Amino acid sequence: METVEISSRSDFALWAIQRAQEIVTTEGAAFAMAARDMNEEVLAQTAAALGKAISNAMLEVFDGLTSE
Repeated sequence: METVEISSRSDFALWAIQRAQEIVTTEGAAFAMAARDMNEEVLAQTAAALGKAISNAMLEVFDGLTSE
């Protein structure tokens, strides 16, 4: 994992946008394909993976704030 120093609101906004793009690229595509195929089991699995990726990103920020 790459370490990023966030020293302003604009740095944080840029980081958040980049992380969101990464999450949507990696997890969102599988979710969209499952939705298109109407496969409820795969849809549930990919939705869970998308949610986990979002949660992990939030925890990443929290851990960075509390490490000092």
